Amino acid sequence: MVESILEMAETAPSAGNFRAREYFVVTRPEIKTMLSMAAYGQEHVAKAPVLIVVCADPMKSERRYGDRGHLYCIQDAASAATCILLSAQNTGLGSCWTGAFDDEAVKDVLAIPERLIPTAIITLGWPDEKPTPPSGQDMAEAVHWVK
Repeated sequence: MVESILEMAETAPSAGNFRAREYFVVTRPEIKTMLSMAAYGQEHVAKAPVLIVVCADPMKSERRYGDRGHLYCIQDAASAATCILLSAQNTGLGSCWTGAFDDEAVKDVLAIPERLIPTAIITLGWPDEKPTPPSGQDMAEAVHWVK
C-alpha cells in the first residue's frame, strides 16, 4: 500500500517535471519516537504505523530556475504530500500532514543529506475515528474575482 501511495505521489505536478523531492519511509518504533521528539512531542508521529518524510531538493530545481527554483522544489514537495494524503484516503488509510518540527533534528535522525529540506512528516495508519471535516472559510472572503 505504501509503495502504491508513493507511486501516486510521483504523479503530482512538478516544475519542469524535475520531481525535486525525495521520500524517507519510517516504520521502526525507535526512529518514530525520535521523530516525534523532533516534532515537538507530537504523539501521533510516534504512534502511526508508517511515516513518510517528504523532502525538497533545491539544487535540482535551482539548476534550471535559479533562486526561484527554491520555491519550486517546496511546491513540488507540497504537491507530492497532498497526493500522499489523497491516495491514503482513497485506500481507506488515515493520514496527517505534520509540518511543525525541527528541520535539523529530523535530518539528524534520518541522516538526510544536507542538500535536502524536510517539508512534511506524514503519518499513515488505520484510523481510530472518522472526524467531521472542518468547515471551510467563507468563499466570499477567500475568492477574489478579477474583472
